[in-house]
Amino acid sequence: MNHDDLNGWAKRAADWVRDYHAGLRDRPVRAQVAPGALLAALPSEAPEAAEPMERIFADFERLIPGATTHWQHPRFFAYFPANASPASMLAEQLANGIAANGMIWQGSPAATELELAMMGWLRGALGLPEGFAGTIHDTATTATLSAVLTMRERALAWRGLEDGLAGGPVLRLYASAQCHSSIDKAARLAGIGQRNLVKVAVADDLSMDPEALGRAIAEDRAAGHVPCGVIFCAGGTGVGAFDRIADCLPHCEGLPTHVDAAWAGSAMVCPEFRGLWAGAERCDSIVFNPHKWMGAQFDCSVQFLRDPAAQVNTLGLRPEYLRTLEGEDVTNFNEWTVPLGRRFRALKLWFVLRAYGLEGVRAKVRDHVAWSEALCERLRGMPGVEITSEPRLSLFSFALGDDAATEALLTAVNREGRVYLTQTRHAGRFVIRVSVGSWDCTEADVMEVAEAVERLR
Repeated sequence: MNHDDLNGWAKRAADWVRDYHAGLRDRPVRAQVAPGALLAALPSEAPEAAEPMERIFADFERLIPGATTHWQHPRFFAYFPANASPASMLAEQLANGIAANGMIWQGSPAATELELAMMGWLRGALGLPEGFAGTIHDTATTATLSAVLTMRERALAWRGLEDGLAGGPVLRLYASAQCHSSIDKAARLAGIGQRNLVKVAVADDLSMDPEALGRAIAEDRAAGHVPCGVIFCAGGTGVGAFDRIADCLPHCEGLPTHVDAAWAGSAMVCPEFRGLWAGAERCDSIVFNPHKWMGAQFDCSVQFLRDPAAQVNTLGLRPEYLRTLEGEDVTNFNEWTVPLGRRFRALKLWFVLRAYGLEGVRAKVRDHVAWSEALCERLRGMPGVEITSEPRLSLFSFALGDDAATEALLTAVNREGRVYLTQTRHAGRFVIRVSVGSWDCTEADVMEVAEAVERLR
């Protein structure tokens, strides 16, 4: 296959994508296949000789869509959305064609400087102070790991990078149990250890208890441990918990702080929702995922930093072969992140923010929040259905009388395939989450959840 062949096949692929999206409502949302079914249909070895693209594309159409859970389906209400707006898909096509590695400015000035510009656009869109700078990671897991590694090194005066952690002090990290498992993973991978991630008690509204945080830090210091940072939850994955960040900050005793707003951060384009994360603008690091609710397709996770110097001191490494001859004052974003290689992710943000405008993004978020609340009220009115957590933005949960009945309902709903829902445990119960946020969903799509519950409970 050469570039002339690509031209024709790219047009055919674009037609396929158009038809795929047009027909998504006719497909079951979740893949209706057994584990191993696709693997069994594939040859066990790669072909020795080139195969014609007609055959490859035909096999794609025959095998792949039916074994796919359709994340762009307008009735995908599981996990959190991973939206891919048409403008983002177009930008990704162009970025894939350019195929630049934006590891340093010299390797792709456009990738670096467009990223700088988009971080400024998003900072303003979310109402953050002008002093914040930002960078794009693949996912919030990587951004949070970067923040935790930086907390570790600040606590060790950057000795861990050279000396390692053996024989050093016990470092302690603080978060609530409502935070995402990526915080646990970061504590493990950063060498802090699961046992030293302190899960601070929460209040009835599931927000971190400020006084409990202060006590935990004081007790650790008295025990000879070294507190290194606090991580706040702004829109927890389970049921959408928000820490009262502003109330907690006075109890942090000067420790560096990171806000996990992976899902909910996109909603802060709407000024009326910013009270949910009040205090975030005073934290050292914030992560949010435009690929969840802003239409910039996976992967695209933005980390804002009050002062990037500490993270660059932690993650930056500049061997001679990566020095920029134009000067050392240019931004090389690989020094802000864990990977050296970096995709041209800023291009899709540029396309999305221009193609829909901030008002277009705000309209999506506001609709999803309103439809989620309306669905919640409809379910609340059904006999035997209990709302187990109230809507936080566009996320809420519900259950039937006992765990077995709730699990049976979830299984039946997903087997039927008209909508896709997932579960969590909340207050000791098995509950069903509803997360509204699909880019192309309508109010009618959202109300399909209630209709499925009525049919199948």
